[in-house]
Amino acid sequence: MKDLSLKDKILQGVNDLFYIWKREFQTTFRDQGVLIFFVLVPLVYPLIYGFIYTNEVVREVPAVVVDDSHSSLSREYLRKVDATPDIQIVAYCSDMEEAKLLLKERAAYGIIYIPSDFSSNIARGKQTQVSIYCDMSGLLYYKSMLLANTAVSLDMNKDIKIERAANSTARQDEITAYPIEYEDIAMFNPTNGFAAFLIPAVLILLIQQTLLLGIGLSAGTARENNRFKDLVPINRHYNGTLRIVFGKGLSYFMVYALVSVYVLCVVPRIFSLNQIGQAGTLALFMLPYLAACIFFAMTASIAIRNRETCMLLFVFTSVPLLFISGISWPGASIPAFWKYFSYIFPSTFGINGFVRINNMGATLSEIEFEYQALWLQAGFYFLTTCFVYRWQIIMSRKHIIEKYKEMKSL
Repeated sequence: MKDLSLKDKILQGVNDLFYIWKREFQTTFRDQGVLIFFVLVPLVYPLIYGFIYTNEVVREVPAVVVDDSHSSLSREYLRKVDATPDIQIVAYCSDMEEAKLLLKERAAYGIIYIPSDFSSNIARGKQTQVSIYCDMSGLLYYKSMLLANTAVSLDMNKDIKIERAANSTARQDEITAYPIEYEDIAMFNPTNGFAAFLIPAVLILLIQQTLLLGIGLSAGTARENNRFKDLVPINRHYNGTLRIVFGKGLSYFMVYALVSVYVLCVVPRIFSLNQIGQAGTLALFMLPYLAACIFFAMTASIAIRNRETCMLLFVFTSVPLLFISGISWPGASIPAFWKYFSYIFPSTFGINGFVRINNMGATLSEIEFEYQALWLQAGFYFLTTCFVYRWQIIMSRKHIIEKYKEMKSL
């Protein structure tokens, strides 16, 4: 009889788990707010970001010129700059004041200034210079201006050195131009594009943030609808901590397993972004990441008292979390406090691990630190989630007892 009783308890626990899973699954697709965060936002936001940054790099940045040299050499320099894909010369100004006025009016985003002694210094064997001034409201404008002018100056330097060397063979000209041969290879981002750099980090962060908002909204709704404003409803099926945590977690995991495939595999393919990671490696990596995000969101839901609270608590965190992840700003330059603070969030390890797998072809052994950290987070936040829901079960029972005593006294 004892074994049968234990068997009945196990069967009851499994039945309760699937009841909770089914109910949470139904709630997700019946609540329009939760559906927006779980389905619509992951479907639409990656496409919006992808279309915004689809050009990858900034081309034909408008620039103006102040040429005080008026020489054939300065005109050759400017022709070569204008021929680059990065810059388009839109006007020639008589002085710097006129050029600054065009910059203020946003008719151009950079100024190229060639001094009056540009050609004469080169003819006398002296070093000369070209000055560039950029609108630093957009760093990509500065990048285009700097790259174009640097490339042209190096090319003209080569021609000037060869001309003055008076070599007798092509090989001597080659050695004169490039005493040390070099080759510029952009690893893992061949186009030096902004989308290939930023979009993978945004995609992995989107999973965490939509889970926080969707689970938070669901928790706020539960508190509003439950009799005593508790997270756990008064229901005989909600009578065990593990069955509640596993039931709800399984529901969220099933939804986001499909969402992750779309966000991390389909979207990069749509916009032809780098994808050199192995599918099996990525799947194994996403398992602890999704678990950590789900249990982290379920733990954080203890602070949600109504449907609107999650918007106030979680929406603003997206940009700071992207910054402290070490992607948009070098991780080595982040202060120690913020670096350790970032370890609270699964997105920190998720972003770094996913970028290395997806863009650099890393294996699990090569991202061992991030992978183990995510498993530790998944375990830790699972325990905190169990504590939260256990406390809520106790509170629900306490409210029932108090209500019963109140009715009995009447």
